[in-house]
Amino acid sequence: MTMTRRALFLAMLWVFGLLVPIAAAADAPYKIRIGFPSLAFSYMPFYVAQEKGIYKKYGIESEYIQMATTIQPQAVVNGNINYLTSVSTGISAAVAGLPLTIVISFCDTSPWVLVTNKDINKPQDLIGKTVALSGVRTSPYYFFHAFMKKFEINEKEVNAISTGGTADSFRALTSNRVVATVLSPPFDDKAVSLGYKKFMQLGSLADIPYVGLVTSQNEIKSNRESVRRTVAAVMDSLAWMRTNKAESAKMIRDKFKINQTEAENTYDTFIRLLNTDGRLSLKVARGYLDLLRQERPVPPDFDLTKVVDHSLLPGNR
Repeated sequence: MTMTRRALFLAMLWVFGLLVPIAAAADAPYKIRIGFPSLAFSYMPFYVAQEKGIYKKYGIESEYIQMATTIQPQAVVNGNINYLTSVSTGISAAVAGLPLTIVISFCDTSPWVLVTNKDINKPQDLIGKTVALSGVRTSPYYFFHAFMKKFEINEKEVNAISTGGTADSFRALTSNRVVATVLSPPFDDKAVSLGYKKFMQLGSLADIPYVGLVTSQNEIKSNRESVRRTVAAVMDSLAWMRTNKAESAKMIRDKFKINQTEAENTYDTFIRLLNTDGRLSLKVARGYLDLLRQERPVPPDFDLTKVVDHSLLPGNR
């Protein structure tokens, strides 16, 4: 081999050696971790995105981490997880000063129901009793307090235990540790099938944002493309659920171990809750800020628009 050919050959090997890792890096999936407190129907879009290969379509590799809602905001800021899904928790933490941003909010209302045993016939029957709530400053917590306020029950007259999530609240009720809890589908219907009763729908008692995606400001700054793809995948998953009722209901039935009718009812409830664009309703968010002001200081000039970034939603690129 002549010197010229050898030099050309070595140069090609050098270029190839550079291009291979670059190509491999380009093909490597973006890895994300999302925190969930427990199994819940409101997280179905995330289950669908994972199980139907939608994340894979967008080059995302997902891992779901079970952790209490109350510790998720700090976990996101610390980088232990990339996202939490409770929009209300995200706003509450942002008010407290954590650098969080809401990138999706796909429900403007919520389906929370107060479910009780059959001995509870009027609100005052809860006085002196124990109820289960997911945790302090969670949606069930605020809705139950709105319920007590509506019926003029002093919160000190009812004992509340924190369970960590909806599935655990359901177990607390059905094991008779408590006389009441706040549930979402399909746990409410499942409780009814076991002899409990839906005492009252709570969703209209307060403006509380429901489910979406919340991440850190640093995540958006450092990994914007990963966030964009994750947002696109979740929105794609929502679209899939809208157009695939039968398969969605089957997934709900299998995941929550409920019957077909309960699964279809849960699906219908979820679809009714969805907004059309994944954007946070500022009206609902402002109502939630007013709720927070009843228990702690909220700066009068707190700007909600600074903790929301809709630019990552499909169509806004």
